[in-house]
Amino acid sequence: MNRPEIHLGGTAHSPEEVASICQLGLQFAEIPVLDPDKFLLLRPDYQALREKLGVYYLCHGPQEGNPEDTDALEKTYLPRLIRIISIMPELGMRVLTIHMWMDPRFVTQKAIDCKVGLLRQITQVGSDAGITVCLENLSENANHLAEIFDALPLLYLTLDLGHAQLLSDQNTSIGFIERYPGRIRHIHLHDNLGGNSAADDLHLPVGQGIIDFKKIFRHLKAMGYDRSITLELKAFEIRKCLGCVKELLV
Repeated sequence: MNRPEIHLGGTAHSPEEVASICQLGLQFAEIPVLDPDKFLLLRPDYQALREKLGVYYLCHGPQEGNPEDTDALEKTYLPRLIRIISIMPELGMRVLTIHMWMDPRFVTQKAIDCKVGLLRQITQVGSDAGITVCLENLSENANHLAEIFDALPLLYLTLDLGHAQLLSDQNTSIGFIERYPGRIRHIHLHDNLGGNSAADDLHLPVGQGIIDFKKIFRHLKAMGYDRSITLELKAFEIRKCLGCVKELLV
């Protein structure tokens, strides 16, 4: 039986970092697009690398800012994401990961309700453009996102294995894998030492923290995961742990 084919990539903040990722033999680069107009200035460089190196791109959207500022979310964040979606097809980007904090332990229901409405618009725009929109887990567990996924059939999940170790007694990844196997369209991979704050999101190379990746990957294999994984690390950090990561996929 053939094993599912998982593509490995890395985060690239510049065309130069795309080249470094390709030198490691990775198949794609996930590019954070914070300002779409500034990103467009570099589009020719990204396109040239895409053609020369055979790499493909995924997109990571900007952070939302104040998670309770519904006015800014509606008037600034939403238009920015829609603008990003409009330029993604020009570089063949088909997956957009976005940050919207949905944890009811820390975010008011009013803000969550607003974000559900915004996500309904974003996912429809994405679907019309042939783009999969993925919400990235921050501190949420699977239960926290149940009503959101029920309400938004076009919304998918970028499962961040590092974030799942924070603000929890145990890594919450397995809960997402068991509950939403059909929603997981992308994975972020990095390590940390646990903790209860954003400062604990250390983005360490795999194996330098406490996350039980072997256990998590057993569950990913059981669900037949066969999509993409971004190592959210610098190129020299990816080089340190790439062998370990490949062993997890065997």
